[in-house]
Amino acid sequence: MNATADTKSESMDEKPKPAGPRYSREVHPEDTIIRVGGVAIGGGHFAVIAGPCAVESEKQLVDIAMSVQSKGAHILRGGAFKPRSSPYSFQGMGNEGVKLLESARRETNMPIISEIMDVAATELFDEHVDIIQVGARNCQNFALLKRLAQCKKPVLLKRGMMNTIQEFLSSAEYLMSEGKDNIILCERGIRTFETATRNTLDLSAIPVIKKKSHLPVIVDPSHAVGYSEYVAPLAMAALAVGADGLMIEVHNDPCNALCDGEQSMTPDAFGDLMKKLARMADVMDMQI
Repeated sequence: MNATADTKSESMDEKPKPAGPRYSREVHPEDTIIRVGGVAIGGGHFAVIAGPCAVESEKQLVDIAMSVQSKGAHILRGGAFKPRSSPYSFQGMGNEGVKLLESARRETNMPIISEIMDVAATELFDEHVDIIQVGARNCQNFALLKRLAQCKKPVLLKRGMMNTIQEFLSSAEYLMSEGKDNIILCERGIRTFETATRNTLDLSAIPVIKKKSHLPVIVDPSHAVGYSEYVAPLAMAALAVGADGLMIEVHNDPCNALCDGEQSMTPDAFGDLMKKLARMADVMDMQI
């Protein structure tokens, strides 16, 4: 008797399945365009997100924000909470870092994006940042994804370093199954046997995902390669294979950065890259 009741209860809790995955083009044939503070991502609109890996101080952040904006960046990135492999590494400024991001937004009028690590911070992020980033380590943190589905702000979902493309899309489906549709996907490199770079950037994932899904897909070459000298060629390759944008780490003093200085471009190098991307975009009928 109890077993029957339990079975009925589980059945009642099941959600009705749609005709196909909500991320798929079978359900939604047209490209989804995400708009944030006047910036469009997807559907022929190419957006560039740039800024330091970690928020270190108000001056550092505002200086970099003004610099990348002057060179063509659309959205400011900055980590307030930092997931680090070592417990002894700089973990970010936390809530104070979010306040400094808001300060940089006031100075530049650029939308801001930062990474969330904990369900408990959901309200903070939904209120104070413009795009909520889910990092690679949390790509399959389903409790976090379900909670973020209730937020009004767009979510940028990074591919897990060990996730297949299908697993990545299934994580997006967790958000969409709860009613969220303003999602940006981000390829940031996967873990392979290669050690010459930090990760292996899977550029083939871009056309594959864009065939399967209507969601915009951007590329993070900084985390993929781990060395600033390789970021520019991979960024240009991302545009060439059809990405909808880039996320690039820029620091005004990479040698003394508290986090990932080795992979951070200088503002001048970033400016040179933006000029090249603009020329490429003209050829490909993309709007930067």
